[in-house]
Amino acid sequence: MTIGLGIDTGGTYTDSVILDMDSGRILSRAKDLTTRNDLVIGISGSIGKHRPELLKKISLVSLSSTLATNSVVEGKGCRAGLISIGRRYDGTVTADVYAQVAGSHDLKGNEKVPLDEEAAKAALSEMKGKVDAIAITGYLSIRNPEHEERLAHLADEILGVPVVQGHELSSGLGFNERTTTALMNARLIPVITDLIESVKKSLAKFGIDAPLMIVKGDGTVLNEASAVKRPVETVLSGPASSLTGAKALTGLKDAVMIDIGGTTTDIGVLRNGFPRLDKEGALIGGKRTRVLAAAVSTYGIGGDSRIIVNGTRIELTPVRVIPLCIAATKWPHVREKLQDLAHRVPGHVAETVTADEILQETEFFTPAKPITTETMQECDRRLLELIAEEPKTLEEAGDAIGVLPYTFNVSRLEKLGLVTRIGVTPSDILHAEESYVEYDYKASKQAVDYLARKALLGFDEFVSTVKDMIETKIATCLMKDLLLEDGGFEDLGPAAEDLIRKAVSGKDGLDFGVSIRINKPIIGIGAPVGAWLPRIAEIFHTQLLLPVDSNVGNAIGAISGSVSKTVTVHIQPKEGAIGTDPASIVFLGDEKYEFPTFVEAVGFAKDKGSEYAERLAVESGATNVVIEVDVEKKTFGTASDASVQILLEADVTIRATGKPDLVSYRFQNA
Repeated sequence: MTIGLGIDTGGTYTDSVILDMDSGRILSRAKDLTTRNDLVIGISGSIGKHRPELLKKISLVSLSSTLATNSVVEGKGCRAGLISIGRRYDGTVTADVYAQVAGSHDLKGNEKVPLDEEAAKAALSEMKGKVDAIAITGYLSIRNPEHEERLAHLADEILGVPVVQGHELSSGLGFNERTTTALMNARLIPVITDLIESVKKSLAKFGIDAPLMIVKGDGTVLNEASAVKRPVETVLSGPASSLTGAKALTGLKDAVMIDIGGTTTDIGVLRNGFPRLDKEGALIGGKRTRVLAAAVSTYGIGGDSRIIVNGTRIELTPVRVIPLCIAATKWPHVREKLQDLAHRVPGHVAETVTADEILQETEFFTPAKPITTETMQECDRRLLELIAEEPKTLEEAGDAIGVLPYTFNVSRLEKLGLVTRIGVTPSDILHAEESYVEYDYKASKQAVDYLARKALLGFDEFVSTVKDMIETKIATCLMKDLLLEDGGFEDLGPAAEDLIRKAVSGKDGLDFGVSIRINKPIIGIGAPVGAWLPRIAEIFHTQLLLPVDSNVGNAIGAISGSVSKTVTVHIQPKEGAIGTDPASIVFLGDEKYEFPTFVEAVGFAKDKGSEYAERLAVESGATNVVIEVDVEKKTFGTASDASVQILLEADVTIRATGKPDLVSYRFQNA
């Protein structure tokens, strides 16, 4: 029996499961709060809840995490330099130091302009002590990477820092996207290294000695050595694990997956057993890359989303806060202050204050990280010192310091990452009505009762209204996601948005009503899906599946993934060669090969491409590799006979898939 441990470090919880990988049976499951300041604490807390006798049997560990994604979105990571060859980068992602040098190739892989090595050496010397990693990309380097490789050799000699080459990350055209990917990759190297070290420290605490795999953005996995070289491939691993977990828990190959987490709701689609992939390359933090990843749409609504009453209007915001039910369990002071609200008449203000500046009597603040070099007004500094002891409302802090509550610039402190809000969330709504009780439901009741009175509503009416808002938002996001992909649209016009509103609300227009049917079942992943998804399935007339272990679906997906590598081999007719079976050039890895016919070129591409893909899969930790090959040709018909198709180019795509190799690890560590 092969026993695996799956770990998922989410924005709120770190989940872990122990799985019998031969039968797919879940042997144990656990959750603990994610500790962002020190991941080891949360990971160890989750692992430590499993029985010691099971931990001793672990032979494989697999990890999914939002850490790489968050680092990209927040612009975090190491100091990264960039040198582009032959073309100027558009600056989609800012490099700490940037230089451009001469050198280029054409589409056939022939050198057009020699590499300016002297300028390259000068640029690299200028970067000494200023960068921790460097990205190197050349225009059309995917046709001939010799300039990138020469520059990488010089960078290693002069700088001695990790070097990332663009052609190693993507075989697709698109210089700016490939450069963005390489620069993100360089910046993420220490981030993923630290994450892996945190996991290994946690595993060592429990005597677990097993190979560690990391989930990629497409739902497959790779070993830790490959993850350190290509950390950008692990971006979006959390949502991808949700899709893999949905398949593992239900056995379905075609379904819509909705994962409701603490911070976001992720929506993805399974087709023929595989996640729907973003063909153009993943959008990460709004920036297009060449990362192959699951096409998962992320929306700012989750169990920790902030709920406020502005004037008397209820607002559901995408801001993540700590739920009051959790805070009251951790800090008795929070519970005591909420009890005082029962005897307080809510104050009302005009609905002119922005959501991030509104004073909410049910909200507290707690430190997120220590102060370093940030500049701030004195009262904000004193606020940070005061809440270091225990969470405070702005009214409490103002009274203690002697200033009005609105004097504090808490929105700026939040953006600097210095404070975290505690407030009413969808999790508190469920605790208040006692449909989902894991923490202090009485604290949630007290806060929700106060906000209901502030909104001039009864308790039950307030709860019902907020639940309707949450369900409506999730349903609207789901339908927008499916419509945009199905039609290939960049955005929906007002007419389409109005039709979605009518379908979701059930309210007819003047002369018509709207009903939309989703022709795939919905699989819910996440702890609160039982509360929010039944109505969504009802609205769209489809089946809802809520697996028993959906609350740890991401961790199950992490340990259920296969190792897979995809290689695309490009074929072009030789210059001047025209016809249905012309002399052709094959571009494979760092090499190009010439053949007298296209048929021979395809045969070579299949054979050598399969060998290359299998080798990459094995290097990423695969065994028992299975090869799939697909050939896509681009042709055009002649003016005299449209049935005769002249070859323009072709791509041979090889996918090598296998299970994690446990035997080699045992042999190497014997």
